[in-house]
Amino acid sequence: MKKRLTEPFWWSLFGAGGVVSAFTLPALVILTGIAFPLGWLETPDHARMASLLQSWIARIVVLVVVVVPMFHWAHRFRFTLEDGLKLKKYDAQIAVVCYGIAIAVGVLAVYLMWTL
Repeated sequence: MKKRLTEPFWWSLFGAGGVVSAFTLPALVILTGIAFPLGWLETPDHARMASLLQSWIARIVVLVVVVVPMFHWAHRFRFTLEDGLKLKKYDAQIAVVCYGIAIAVGVLAVYLMWTL
């Protein structure tokens, strides 16, 4: 019964992470993998990037772009291990490890954004 109560929460984070990844990843790949290396755009220096993070809105956006896709990864990796590798009997341990990593990354990201 407990699993049924928490499952919609994890699925909603999975969906949100997929949406955030789908919208941000292509732009990040084009910028960092194509436009900056080929010289199409000037590569921003450290001072410019640090000045962008002085705004609380920018910090929240960075947190969302980093943390929410981690929950997408955690959910996908959990079910890959359980269904793909037939480790369903370790469901509770796998869930704790996968979501624990996502939560730890989230806490670390919040700490880093807080201490800037």
